[in-house]
Amino acid sequence: MTRHAHTPQPAHAHTHAHHGHGHGHDHGQGTDVDWDALAVHLEREAGAQAPAVTEAARWLGGLLDATPVRRVLDVGSGPGVIAGLLADAFPAAEVVAVDQSAALLERARTRSAGRVATLRADLPEDFGTLGGADLVWSGNAIHHLGDQQAALTALAATLRPGGVLAVAERGLPARYLPRDLGLGRPGLQARLDAAHEETFAAMRAAVPGTVAVVEDWPAMLAAAGLVPAGSRTFLVDHPAPLDTPVREFLHVQLTRRREQFAGLLDDADLAALDALLDRDAPTGILARPDAFYLAALTVHTARAA
Repeated sequence: MTRHAHTPQPAHAHTHAHHGHGHGHDHGQGTDVDWDALAVHLEREAGAQAPAVTEAARWLGGLLDATPVRRVLDVGSGPGVIAGLLADAFPAAEVVAVDQSAALLERARTRSAGRVATLRADLPEDFGTLGGADLVWSGNAIHHLGDQQAALTALAATLRPGGVLAVAERGLPARYLPRDLGLGRPGLQARLDAAHEETFAAMRAAVPGTVAVVEDWPAMLAAAGLVPAGSRTFLVDHPAPLDTPVREFLHVQLTRRREQFAGLLDDADLAALDALLDRDAPTGILARPDAFYLAALTVHTARAA
């Protein structure tokens, strides 16, 4: 259950992150996503979101002020960047990265230098093996499971009394290009958003056992038997000029968009994407001085009685 890229297999669910989407998360139409090969991309995406996640973790700490936090689960952890941030925020707790990919969990162990434990789990089948927790974080992962309400109910069942479930899903669409970027028609980013929504809907429809639900996350958390504890949005803001890791993340992101949306964009937009992906051109995403990265991470929380 790895966040941030699409596969209809129920065992996987982000990064991210963020796809959704709004966070630049990838949702292809095929079933052959190589999650392990995407590890560096997932790490860069999570790194770009790290300041917002750190702020969110501080907020969660306030919500849990009266509850001893002994065990934290990051469900759909990928390579463990966010699990490491949770370990920083809750140094007295055992933080566990939960994912289906053994290779990504190995990266999580390596990068955390022993601060993060790992648990390989195929979800939804293995929800019952996660053990109890005082905080469960799931970022852009639930939407990869067919029955999202059942997934929230299963995660709610892992919470100890007073524990909090924090779900980050579908923030505002990321922005990283000017409206008129000097390549083709203005408004390319908006058309990419529209194509992304179409492929996201196709992804949800293709997930085995998919169940339609109004994605009102606070209401869904309440239906899982929890008491909603509030939602907050945290800004991800990397102004121009971008540093190299964020540029490289965007280059891979746009490369995947170019592959996924080839049948949804016209020739002019595809040509503009090709120019953005040119590693040697001054108009490319790796060089242009006006590239930025602005997104919003929305976290919905609820508490166990």
